Amino acid sequence: MAAAIRHRTVEANGIAMHVAEAGEEASQRVVVFLHGFPELWYSWRHQMAHLAARGYRCVAPDLRGYGATDAPPDVASYSAFHVVGDVVALLDALGLGKVFVVGHDWGAIIAWYLCLFRADRVTALVNTSVAFMRHVFIRAGSGAVKTTDYFNRTYGPTYYICRFQEPGVAEKEFSPANARYIVRQILCNRFTSEAAGGGKPAEERAAAGEPLPSWLTEADVDHFASEFERTGFTGGINYYRNIDRNWELAAPWADAKVMVPTKFIVGDGDLTYHYPGIQDYIHKGGFKADVPTLEGVVVVPGAGHFIQQEKADEVSNHIQDFFSKF
Repeated sequence: MAAAIRHRTVEANGIAMHVAEAGEEASQRVVVFLHGFPELWYSWRHQMAHLAARGYRCVAPDLRGYGATDAPPDVASYSAFHVVGDVVALLDALGLGKVFVVGHDWGAIIAWYLCLFRADRVTALVNTSVAFMRHVFIRAGSGAVKTTDYFNRTYGPTYYICRFQEPGVAEKEFSPANARYIVRQILCNRFTSEAAGGGKPAEERAAAGEPLPSWLTEADVDHFASEFERTGFTGGINYYRNIDRNWELAAPWADAKVMVPTKFIVGDGDLTYHYPGIQDYIHKGGFKADVPTLEGVVVVPGAGHFIQQEKADEVSNHIQDFFSKF
């Protein structure tokens, strides 16, 4: 890889955060990357190399509960307030004022919250996979439906977000001892509705040993697997166990809009692009109403959920093109 990756631990918001960095530390053009589930800073390796080679300083933490970052035991300490607090405290610890932000999956959700709560710290945003969904993220309006109730009604109790709510159930399914198999299955299945729907234990879903897609190597799987074998998956699962809490906590922002210049990228094969009504919302004005500074939506043909790895060059170019305007 072209860019050398530097690693350090930063004390921020009461936890020790592991941070991977690339590019010139003196650069004033700083990009902070926020990963999703079940991922790590490593999910951004391609974008970090691309942008570091073009003069950006790249900062990619393992979010709380992941990798070499602390994993507090209390479920309630994985709320959006905590994780947004981690990002802001990380910027403070690194002496950074406003930064570019790129998010994916849960990292995208955290980035939306960051732009609502602390827009003063974000120059521009590229979010991937998860659009801004007010009814899911924020308790708003008299007919508001709790997030877990929404997913239960939409997909049923076997849907992974619903299954994750009960302590111990997800931990049994996501055993650290099976981390390699789990990571491989999720990445290879690209998080389609079939992969996320449950009903069968992970061990029974799809044949083990299927060839890896061209964008993923055994060394990549090794990196993810070795970390999750060590840490387990509970930290990441705890984000899902806070979705109703986040929905309540965000109620003061019920009518707030995201006022950060934004570009959104999603694969046409991503489960999140096939939520009921989401394509109409994204393409027919609803998204733009909630994010008035939305400057573009890119739908990538043939891409699934892990778009920054599946279509690394395309995503990197979109990020660079957008951030070069600022």
